Amino acid sequence: MIRKSIEFVLVFVCFLLQCTLFKFISLGGIAPNLLIILTSAFGFMKGRTEGMFVGFFSGLMVDVLFGNGIIGLYTLIYTYIGFFNGMFNRMFFPDDVRLPILLITFSDLIYCFVVYVLTFLLRSRFDFGYYVLHIIIPEAVYTIFITILFYRLLLKIETSLERHGFE
Repeated sequence: MIRKSIEFVLVFVCFLLQCTLFKFISLGGIAPNLLIILTSAFGFMKGRTEGMFVGFFSGLMVDVLFGNGIIGLYTLIYTYIGFFNGMFNRMFFPDDVRLPILLITFSDLIYCFVVYVLTFLLRSRFDFGYYVLHIIIPEAVYTIFITILFYRLLLKIETSLERHGFE
């Protein structure tokens, strides 16, 4: 129960940082996606269930505040991202940073593509090249940069939770 509470607090803090501080320091209107980093990290560190839990609440917070009247879209996207990252749990080693960066980058690219398809393409906005060059690639690069800094903190939190017996 304490572990779930800490994970929920982490989701809330990352959501607040993403919506406030990182919007303030955005580059060209692009901010990194901390919730993707958090969901992916807990997915491959702890498995599918934890990834889905963190993804569900991350997506729910985005849906409630920015869902544009569609509750459940982002919840579903983040939950699936947590699930698919959890499939790599057996390949995860805390010392290796390549797998987390690769998975978080891939998750962010998939997230951006799915959001494009479900929110723009279905509304007959077909300028995919513009979206890739001006939204997807800059967000992925910015997210990778923040991942390099933020991932170590998440790893320390996770090892501290395990050390104190909060499995």
